[in-house]
Amino acid sequence: MPSSPFDASATPVDPNSFSDPETLRLAEDARRDKNWKRWGPYLSERQWGTVREDYSPGGSCWDYLSHDHARSRAYRWGEDGLMGFCDRQCRMAFAVALWNGKDPILKERLFGLTGNEANHGEDVKELYYYLDSTPTHTYCKALYKYPQAAFPYGLLVDENRRRSKQEREFELLDTGVFKENRYFDVFVEYAKPDPEDIYIRITVANRGPDEAVCHLLPTLWFRNSWSWPDPYDKLTKRPELKATGKGSIAADHEGMGKYTFDLEPKAELKTLLFTENETNQQRVFGTANTAAFVKDAFHEAVVAGRAEAVNPSNTGTKAAGWYELKLKPGQEVTVQVRLRQDGVGKATVFGKAFDAVVNAAKAEADAFYEIKLPPKASVEDKMISRQAFAGMLWSKQFYYYVVGQWLDGDKNMPPPPAQRHSGRNADWRHLFNRDILSMPDKWEYPWYAAWDLAFHMVTIARVDPDFAKDQLMLLLREWYMHPNGQIPAYEFAFGDVNPPVHAWAAWRIYKETGKADRGFLERVFQKLLLNFTWWVNRKDVSGKHVFAGGFLGLDNIGVFDRSKPLPNGGQLTQADGTAWMAFYSLHMLSMALELALENPAYEDIASKFFEHFVAITDAMNTLGGTGLWDEKEGFYYDQLMVNGQHFPMKVRSMVGLLPLIAVSVLDDAVIDRLPDFKKRMQWFLKNQPGLARHVSRTHVDAPGEGKYLLAIASLTRMTRTLHYMLDEGEFLSGFGLRSLSKWHDANPYVLQAGGQEYSVRYEPADSQSSVFGGNSNWRGPIWFPVNILILQAVERYFHFFGDGLVVSHPSNTGSVKNLHQVTMDVAQRLISLFRRDAKGNRPCHDGNEKYANDPHFKDLILFYEYFDGDTGRGVGASHQTGWTGLVANLIEQVYSDFEAAIVVDPGIPAPALEPAEDPAEPARKKAAGKPKTAHGVSVGSTLKK
Repeated sequence: MPSSPFDASATPVDPNSFSDPETLRLAEDARRDKNWKRWGPYLSERQWGTVREDYSPGGSCWDYLSHDHARSRAYRWGEDGLMGFCDRQCRMAFAVALWNGKDPILKERLFGLTGNEANHGEDVKELYYYLDSTPTHTYCKALYKYPQAAFPYGLLVDENRRRSKQEREFELLDTGVFKENRYFDVFVEYAKPDPEDIYIRITVANRGPDEAVCHLLPTLWFRNSWSWPDPYDKLTKRPELKATGKGSIAADHEGMGKYTFDLEPKAELKTLLFTENETNQQRVFGTANTAAFVKDAFHEAVVAGRAEAVNPSNTGTKAAGWYELKLKPGQEVTVQVRLRQDGVGKATVFGKAFDAVVNAAKAEADAFYEIKLPPKASVEDKMISRQAFAGMLWSKQFYYYVVGQWLDGDKNMPPPPAQRHSGRNADWRHLFNRDILSMPDKWEYPWYAAWDLAFHMVTIARVDPDFAKDQLMLLLREWYMHPNGQIPAYEFAFGDVNPPVHAWAAWRIYKETGKADRGFLERVFQKLLLNFTWWVNRKDVSGKHVFAGGFLGLDNIGVFDRSKPLPNGGQLTQADGTAWMAFYSLHMLSMALELALENPAYEDIASKFFEHFVAITDAMNTLGGTGLWDEKEGFYYDQLMVNGQHFPMKVRSMVGLLPLIAVSVLDDAVIDRLPDFKKRMQWFLKNQPGLARHVSRTHVDAPGEGKYLLAIASLTRMTRTLHYMLDEGEFLSGFGLRSLSKWHDANPYVLQAGGQEYSVRYEPADSQSSVFGGNSNWRGPIWFPVNILILQAVERYFHFFGDGLVVSHPSNTGSVKNLHQVTMDVAQRLISLFRRDAKGNRPCHDGNEKYANDPHFKDLILFYEYFDGDTGRGVGASHQTGWTGLVANLIEQVYSDFEAAIVVDPGIPAPALEPAEDPAEPARKKAAGKPKTAHGVSVGSTLKK
């Protein structure tokens, strides 16, 4: 083992060792022996246009602080930059700035279109990629592709604004600025041999055919926490950056200490630049500046040639080294810079010694992932996984938003408009966000979303379980969770309702990262009790165990905006809302049973969640006759109640597939260890036969080997639903499960209500209208989070029924597979979105020639928000490595044969079953004729739609 974390002369790390340096660092950080995570890629890519920076009367965040104002205006709640790094409270930040000699502005941050400018909603219009990161961020790498022509800001805005909803977005590659490869590849690598010592290697490569000049400005600055002032930084003096030599800057921050910022003294280093991180009042508001030197001074000095814009005394709160790099065709130039706390490490030595530190960091990252990634995975799949992890780790961001202070305004500043106190987030005054949080991405969604974060953590737990657990707990802390028990949704409306997936995520992480941390399980369970109670009290309007949670993250999937009042005063009973609550109940039951194994007091609450689940299942299946199940069509639908009458909303969508996720298997081996729970469950099953019919049971000769199946969908209903799900003319795409059946392409659902016509039609990719969100689309595309939940649910059915239950897959093809084989196939379809085909194309990149054949593009992957239901083309946010990063879990599961713990020996006779009763089954059997059987129950492949 290396004697120090980045001892480049040490022997290589053994990839088979479980004590590799990164794992040891994670342990040190968890014990708080060393603060390895104090610095990381926590800098936002877009602070402009966010809700927290918006002080407009009407809450128009895109217009109040635009991209055009961003270079000139000091932010109140954060910072942004290109491929940047900062401390965990973003007090000091580093990023690169660029100029190609032709752009109208200095490139200091990413550009994109606002929701008002684009034909399919907000969208970043840049090419950048996250290539690597360790969980402690001791090695990070990212790439930005910078055109050598003038950046086409106006063309991107004008053309996208001109296009209709029926046309695709106009992207940066479509503008022609990358023709003949006339661009720079700008790589930024970070290495931390010590928590307070950051080596930064910037490599600029000219990919074009001619010599080209790239101005590079490695930039260091302090977040402005003195103008307000910020009561949480508690500064008594302004921090300062000051030149101490041609390539050296001293940084002094009262709360952080003293640092030295060393820049490689190459001939290309023209000068050091200094200014203040203060708003250019003259440019933004037309009033006199209160500071002699302002935030956009580097733009003025480099682009406009105004040397007087920067501070000649070489001091300020923002500083940069200005390198002018002249690169021949194909040439690469590296610039080395280092930020270290005074007293840490030896004096900076540039050149090969510097490279050795960065290279050693990369080698240790390689060793870490060699352990974490499936050993039998292909090189291609390992690359996909590693970039997925990189994107998720780079999307950790410092997020600062104290809602009460935002509502009231700051001292010494104009008060916010009066409308604010009755507007957005006014009911969330307690919410105090000042943490590192996992974001869906750092440009389009530079804020956390509760259900997104839960999915992120299931993936991140593979490499950093402590961070995953801490993130789940954070949203349940008293300064996040509402006093009434609601979990905050996202900054545009904390009071919106996200699907309740927190319990699922906590249980998955607990099971998959080792069960030693029962303290985590108990803490998360206790807090989730409050949230579960909120759901029961707020979202079960009728008190009959059917739920209407609102849009539930599925945006425009429904006929109506499900978060708004419905036509004719109707009420909507949601198949997905009710399924989510059954799903929630089962995971709370699982946690309670686990805790009861060591503390019998939890047996009581376990019994309660068992009853909750069965009551919800009964309502889902029988309320009003058949509940939300349509017996004729064999599918679950939302129901609209108007004037006491129920009308099924016959849209075949993910809403009707989600009831499948509410399934769990209880083993006798566990139940027998919990006598009180077993006694109450058996009493319940004996004395509540109307409810007990929803529980299936295996019969075996040996004690302790039986199982109970708890599921919303009985065997018959499950297999009938699967018939739709696995039909390639309905839900099953070549790339996963669509969110809406393709059947609705030729057969749109139309409803007349309240004098209006409402319709839902299959739209495989971008939304064709602005209804219920505009740029979100659940009317056909493939979304990773719900695909993952359904696959895991089908595996649980397989765990209960085993090999004996087979279904037609794909439906109507004559091919028969067991449920495990079905999940494996769908998982492979999802992974194939990112794999290169025989022609070099990755479906997510839509056959783009550069990504297929260009050596500088072909190994770069974008993890989109969702995917075209027919072609697999990536759609929506291009860097949503958040839940799309779940592909890393799929790759691991595929190479371990999905769930290695599930082994079915075909030589062992299948047990007989007592299936859950389906009220309509006798009539179905009579009508359909005698079906084939397996395990004594109907085989889905014989069932007709």
